[in-house]
Amino acid sequence: MALLFNDGRPVVRLRAFRAIDDPTTCERFIEGHAHVLTAIGVKKVTSSKNEWMYNPASFVLIVESLDGEKVYGGVRIHAAGGSEPLPIEQATGAMDARIYDLVYDYALHGTGEGCGLWNSREIAGYGIGSIFLTRAGAAISTQIGIKSLFALCAPYTVKLAESVGYRIDTSVGNNGTFYYPKLDLVATVMIMRNLDTLTEADQENKEAIFSLRNNSNIVRIETLRNKEIEIHYQIDIPNLDRWDLEEVIKNLQHTSADHNTDQRNLNIL
Repeated sequence: MALLFNDGRPVVRLRAFRAIDDPTTCERFIEGHAHVLTAIGVKKVTSSKNEWMYNPASFVLIVESLDGEKVYGGVRIHAAGGSEPLPIEQATGAMDARIYDLVYDYALHGTGEGCGLWNSREIAGYGIGSIFLTRAGAAISTQIGIKSLFALCAPYTVKLAESVGYRIDTSVGNNGTFYYPKLDLVATVMIMRNLDTLTEADQENKEAIFSLRNNSNIVRIETLRNKEIEIHYQIDIPNLDRWDLEEVIKNLQHTSADHNTDQRNLNIL
């Protein structure tokens, strides 16, 4: 299905689901994300591996055609304690093992990561690969139950992330930065610490995120730099009765202990 327009505005659906519940859409996410990465010269990054499809603590926001056949963008929210470390741990742990302790401290109370944010060229410039998916990610995180959210941001997205409530964490890397996903690219570690209250978000984003939490299935005309897009939000995550964050946190404690033990062994060697 080609991109639909209504009164000159693109029309898309923004839908939330748990990765293990919809493998077909996960495959479409992977294909679209890989295409975007290849276009900027990145052949493979840790967060674009496919193991997240099978991670019970991985959630997906997909931007698609109304019939679900065409994917235009997406982002993932991973809760810490799933079947794999958070992507930020996989990406930076070999460069600075302090990331494991940082994630673990937050994960005891429920934490996660927003990762794999992308949009296709067809929808570029409408805010899908920036503000609207970022807001939706913050909106659904309270459904998952997590209290904070990590992100590894490219330089051009740091200001946007700050406007939504993320703050740079300087305790890891080089004052919070790493060369990633390749040596000529810099990524910044950021954390949103107040997911429930959004106290560090600016007023416009705070109101928009709270509105999505209160009206998670709604059609909205969104505007970015005088360009309008019609988004059919369906961000109630299905099958959350099968999701137990407390059990996931118990699993995380074992995983984190393994990381710390491995690091102590490396220090001894």
